[in-house]
Amino acid sequence: MSATPTRSAPHITREMRDWVTDQARAGHTPEALLASMKASGWEEDAALDVLEIVLRDIVEAGSRQHVLPPPARVPEPFLDGAPATLWAHDREVRVVMAMRDPRVIVFSGLLSDAECDEIVALAGARLARSHTVDTATGASEVNAARTSDGMFFTRGEHPVCARFEARIAALLNWPVENGEGLQVLHYRPGAEYKPHYDYFDPDQPGTPAVLQRGGQRVATLVTYLNTPTRGGGTTFPDIGLEITPLKGHAVFFSYDRPHPSTRSLHGGAPVLEGDKWVATKWLRVGRFD
Repeated sequence: MSATPTRSAPHITREMRDWVTDQARAGHTPEALLASMKASGWEEDAALDVLEIVLRDIVEAGSRQHVLPPPARVPEPFLDGAPATLWAHDREVRVVMAMRDPRVIVFSGLLSDAECDEIVALAGARLARSHTVDTATGASEVNAARTSDGMFFTRGEHPVCARFEARIAALLNWPVENGEGLQVLHYRPGAEYKPHYDYFDPDQPGTPAVLQRGGQRVATLVTYLNTPTRGGGTTFPDIGLEITPLKGHAVFFSYDRPHPSTRSLHGGAPVLEGDKWVATKWLRVGRFD
């Protein structure tokens, strides 16, 4: 007697998972979601499989919300005594704003105008549609929430990159080798990056594979390589904060655990006029190879 065939688990894209999650949190019933998916051309069995998996994950994640992961050590500049400036390897950097909870700091003068222009010129020839890490699989993917072009430098790939990374390490008291390579992003008018977290969600099946290279992310530094004419600020929705993008300025924020309690939700507001170039440095808990 032959065995009854079973359906394999469906591949659920980041966009579909986000859509189901958003609709469920907005109060729509599973029946309404199923009807909407069928109206969009989904087969009923496939739609039911997706809804079962995503809604189960939502329930399980909700049951764990009150259990916080243990905190990790995070990068931190020496701000005792509220100094107006800090020495960062080879230049003085000004402290424009410092917030303790959540930890958000704005620096100015981290890069000179000439260094900003050099990084933009080096990155320009290698730009492609930006990807994000899909923690369901551990692979990178194009994400509709991120409408920019981008590229990565390897650590120390050019002298200007090595100099910049040495400044970051000295400024934030964090080893150079614990940083990912610089990512340069270009946002044209209308481009944005919707609010998100930079840490890797521990509830996603692909996260263990991602964490093999340096462990969890614990901090982010976004440096502005130009000044857009209008728009393009870095937003922190949980605390009602928006940082204006100014050439050579940088915003640093840390998150000591992969959990929304860090209030590290952030995004890139749409560019309204002109364009925006940024260099992002993600810092890991361990050596990133």
